[in-house]
Amino acid sequence: MTKGHKMKSSNRSTPEPTLSKVLGQSSTSSVVSESITEPDDGRDSRSAVCSSSAVSQHTNEHDQCRKVPILHHIIVERYEGDKCGEMFHGEGVAYFQGGHIYKGSFSHGLMHGSGEYIWSDGLKYQGDFKFNVPMGHGTYTWLDGSTYEGEIHQGVRHGVGMYKCFKTSTVYRGQWYLGKRQGQGVMYYNQASTSWYKGDWVNNRREGWGKRCYPSGNVYEGQWKNNVRHGEGTMRWVQLDQQYSGQWVNGIQDGKGTHTWFCKRVPCSQYPRMNEYTGEFVQGMRHGRGQFLYASGAVYSGEWKHDKKHGQGRYTFENGRVYEGEFNKDCMAEFPAFTPGLSGITTPFPDENDSSKKSSQSSTNSPLGSDMVLNIQSLLNRVPEAHRDQELKQVEYAVLRHIGLLREIYSFYSSLGHEQSPDKIFPLTHLQFSRFLMDCKVHQHRVTQAQIERLITDQVHSPFTAILPRECISYIVIVAYHICHKDIESSNNILATCFSKLMRQNIIPNAKNVKGSLFCHPVHAAVACHYSDRCWEIYQALCKANSIQPDQILTARLFVWLLKDLCLYDSELTVSKVLEILSVNSPAIHDGIYSNLDLEISFLEFFEALLGCAEVKGQRIQTDVESQTDTSHWDDTVKNITELSSNQAVSSFEMFQSSLSEEMEQRQSPVLAFKEKDWIQKTQQFFTQIFFPAYEHSVKEKRLKLREKNRSALADADKERHTEQLEAEERQGEDGDREAPNNDANRSPPFLP
Repeated sequence: MTKGHKMKSSNRSTPEPTLSKVLGQSSTSSVVSESITEPDDGRDSRSAVCSSSAVSQHTNEHDQCRKVPILHHIIVERYEGDKCGEMFHGEGVAYFQGGHIYKGSFSHGLMHGSGEYIWSDGLKYQGDFKFNVPMGHGTYTWLDGSTYEGEIHQGVRHGVGMYKCFKTSTVYRGQWYLGKRQGQGVMYYNQASTSWYKGDWVNNRREGWGKRCYPSGNVYEGQWKNNVRHGEGTMRWVQLDQQYSGQWVNGIQDGKGTHTWFCKRVPCSQYPRMNEYTGEFVQGMRHGRGQFLYASGAVYSGEWKHDKKHGQGRYTFENGRVYEGEFNKDCMAEFPAFTPGLSGITTPFPDENDSSKKSSQSSTNSPLGSDMVLNIQSLLNRVPEAHRDQELKQVEYAVLRHIGLLREIYSFYSSLGHEQSPDKIFPLTHLQFSRFLMDCKVHQHRVTQAQIERLITDQVHSPFTAILPRECISYIVIVAYHICHKDIESSNNILATCFSKLMRQNIIPNAKNVKGSLFCHPVHAAVACHYSDRCWEIYQALCKANSIQPDQILTARLFVWLLKDLCLYDSELTVSKVLEILSVNSPAIHDGIYSNLDLEISFLEFFEALLGCAEVKGQRIQTDVESQTDTSHWDDTVKNITELSSNQAVSSFEMFQSSLSEEMEQRQSPVLAFKEKDWIQKTQQFFTQIFFPAYEHSVKEKRLKLREKNRSALADADKERHTEQLEAEERQGEDGDREAPNNDANRSPPFLP
C-alpha cells in the first residue's frame, strides 16, 4: 500500500473484504451509545388493595443496539512503520483521510493481527483484525464511556461479549448475533445490580424463558415474549406477600393460574393455609371457574366475575356448614346483605329456620372460636340428647386448657419433612398425624394404628391429605373416647374426662419426641419423600388384592410374604430381622418370643418398615477411616438422588439440596456426616434398584400368569361346551331311536277264517 491509495489486498485468492460493503455505507461512527430504558417491576396499584392484582404491562425497552462503526473505503494519507517492499508489513501507524488512525499490525498491505483503530469522532476499537476487518476478540469504546468487550465478527458484536452503558449503568453479559442480543444472557439495569434479567434473548428483546428481578425485590420467572411476561410463569411480590403462578398474556395474568396471599402469622398459629385462589383469570382478575381457600379454613368453589363470586357456587364455612347456590357480586343471592369470606373475617352463617340459627349461634359462641368448632357429632349421638350441650361445653373447655400446647404440636408435626419457611406454615397431613399418634403411643392401647385411622374417619384418605387444626383436635377427642371410655366409671362429662386422660398420660409426656425412621431426621424425610407416592400406590394395591373384608387392610403377615414373593430375603435381611423392624413401631407384632402377624399395619408402618429394610439390605459405602472425613463424595451422592425419578420436579430437589448443604456445614462430626451419606445411598439403592424393580417384575409375572390362566380357563370352557354339545346330540339321537314306531309290532293280527 502506498500513500494516497486505498487499502488493497495482496495477491490472494480471496478478494479484499471491506467493511463498507459488509456493514453499510456510513463513513462516520455514531457517538451515541446504546441506551436502555428500565422496565417497571410489574406492580399494579390494584395489587395492594385487590385480592388478585392486574399486573401492568412492561414499558418497552428502547434498546436498539447502536451499530458499530464501519471501516469504509479508507485512503491512507500517511504511514509510519515497517514495510515489505512497497507494502505495509509489520508494526505501523496509518493516518487515513478524514482523520482516522490505525495503530497495530499489518500484513501484505492489510490491517491484520492486533491493532487499534480510532475514528475521527473519537470512537475506538482495540482488538483483532483480519484482512482489514475487525474479527475475533476486541473492545469498542464510545465517547460517553460505554464499552463492549467480547467476540467480533465482520466488525459487529457476534458471539459472547459484555456491553456496558455508561449513561444508564446498564450491563449486558451474554450472547450476541449480528450486533443484537440473542441467545442466553444476563442484563443488569442499575449499578447496584438489584434489577436484572437472566434468560433468553431474541433480536434485542426478552423472549423465551427467563428470570427478572425488579428493584423492589419482586421476582418473575417464566416465559417471555416481546419484552413482556407471556406464557407460563411465576411472579412474587415481596412487599405485598403475594405470588401468582400460571398463565400470562402480554404481561397480565390471563388463563389458568394460582394466586397466593401469604399471611403474616405469629409462631404456632392455628391457621395452616394462606389465602389462595386457583382457577381462571381474565385480564388480571378472577373470572370464570375457580376455588378460593381462605386462611380461616373456609372454601369457595364456583363461578367468578371481575374478582367477585358471581354465579353458581359452593361455600364451605369454617365450622363445616355448606351453602350451595347462586352468588351475586360476592353475596349470596338468598341473603344479599351477607358477604362470606370478605376480608377473611368469619361471619355467622345465615339461615331461615330457628333451629339452625340456634346451632350456628352455639358454634359461634364456642370458647374455642368459630374457626375451631369441633366436629364430634358421632360421639355426641352416643350421649342422651338432654346432656349433649353440657358434654360439648365441657370437652371444649378441656381443649381450651391445652390449646396452646395443641397448636405447638400442630405446628411442630406439620413442619416435619419440610424446609423451614418464614412466610409459609404447612398444613398437617394424615401421615404426620399418624406419626404424632404413634409417638404418643396411642396405638399401644389394645388398638392398631390402622384401626385408629378408621375410627377418626369413614373414608380412606391419602396420607398426604391436609388436616385442619379443628379437624386435628376433633380427631384427638374421638381417639381419646374410643381408647379410654371403658375405663371411665362416671358417665358425666365422659368426653372431657377421656380427652384429659389421653392428654395427661400420652400426649403431654411423649409429643414432639419423634420416633421412627421417616421423620426422625430432616435428611431422611427429604430423601424418603421421593418414594412415598409410589409406596402409597403399592400399599393400596396390596390392601385391595389381599383383603377379603370390606375394609381393605394389610397385615404384618402379608408384609412378610410380600418380601418373600419379591425374593428380597438373604443372609442380612431375614424374617427375624423384618419382625424386629416391624416391632419398632408396634411392639405387639413381635416381642422377641411371640409374634402376632395378623395385626394390621398402617401406611406409615409399611413405609417405615421399608426404610428399615433399606438400611439393612442397602450396600454400604466402601471407604476407609480417612475417607470418612472426606466430603468429596457428597456431591456425587446428591447427584444420584436427583436422578431418582424422571417425573420428580427439579426445583423441589434443588431446595432440598441447598438445605442439605447448609445442614452439612453446621455439622462438626465427620462420623455423623458419613452416616447420613451412607443412609442416603442405601435408601436410594434399595428403592430404585431393588424394591421397585422387583415389585414391577412381580406384577408383570402375575399379569402373565393371570392371562395364561384366563386363556386356559377359556379353552377348558370351550372344550367342556363342545363335549356337552356332543353328549346332548348323542342323547337326542338315542331318545329318537326309542320313540320311533315299530311297524311290525303295531300291525293287526291276520284274520283267521
